[in-house]
Amino acid sequence: MHAGERNKAVIVSLFSRSGSEEKPTKFEIFVSKGFCELEVSAVTHTLALGNKILGLSAFEFRYVSDRPGVVSGSNNMLLRAEPAIADHGFADVMIVVGGCKGNFEPWIKRLRSMQRQSLPVVLLSDAATAYIQETNKPAGKVTTHWHDALMLTETGYHPNLTNNLAESSDGIVTAGGRSSTQELIIALISSFFDTPQLAEIGNRTLLQNIRSTNTEQPRGIGHNKGFFDGRITAAIHLMENNISDPLSMAELTEQLGVSTRQLERQFREVFNDTPARFYKRIRSKQARVMLQETLLPIIDVAVATGFGSSSTLAKAVKDEYGLTPAKMRERRTVDLINF
Repeated sequence: MHAGERNKAVIVSLFSRSGSEEKPTKFEIFVSKGFCELEVSAVTHTLALGNKILGLSAFEFRYVSDRPGVVSGSNNMLLRAEPAIADHGFADVMIVVGGCKGNFEPWIKRLRSMQRQSLPVVLLSDAATAYIQETNKPAGKVTTHWHDALMLTETGYHPNLTNNLAESSDGIVTAGGRSSTQELIIALISSFFDTPQLAEIGNRTLLQNIRSTNTEQPRGIGHNKGFFDGRITAAIHLMENNISDPLSMAELTEQLGVSTRQLERQFREVFNDTPARFYKRIRSKQARVMLQETLLPIIDVAVATGFGSSSTLAKAVKDEYGLTPAKMRERRTVDLINF
């Protein structure tokens, strides 16, 4: 068993070891002034929904803080939190939400105490960023929200920083958080459910697909405005926003206000490729994600990515990645934790 498999096995066992009607798994949600309300709601709603689908109280949660009492969120949401004492009263799992602008020291001390007892800790967005900064180059893979990741790479050397939705190292789960929080919590508690129950969670939460933790955060390269001039950035945005119904080169250049020759010259200088081939690669990448992370029929993936037919999609994907859609789609189980 290699290191990644061992890490995954530890996380799975930690999150499933106490889930029963007699002994629910207890979560504590660490909040400070200015906490991210979206992340708090995603955690609590998902745990409550899990209980409802299982038909028993498998999960319990409480709020804790370095300043107990009423704590206000980033948009004035109010929570009543219990005191978080560094070496006392641990839950089975601690989740530190982002948006906290205060002192990180209280929860980092508690994190170390839980780590010594092999209790898992989940750090979302800003909390993950603070952990990466405070621990000075963690040994294992880490991640955070892509916006903070850009800042980290600009201000220091972080060789183990990835752009995945979540990573795990030594019982510490770092994650992008924000709107992906619900999927992360579903993944972490997935061992409690069979496949139809997981599908039901997706239905209840209106998630078309539940992404695994090693999925890249959905940030198009057009967001990296500092890398390209305005016309290149605008062209990439148009391509990324027109996947299912691709624009022709004539339509693309017309909207950009440039000639086809100008656009081709700029793309060759920057990417050593033509705009048409670059556009096709963007659509092939989206197709790969849909093939690997959803159970949509291949023809639906072809239509959604502008290829129109299964055969056209198969050729594009095979040319780009060396695998057919069927090979990409192969899986035996629903595997959401993939650290």
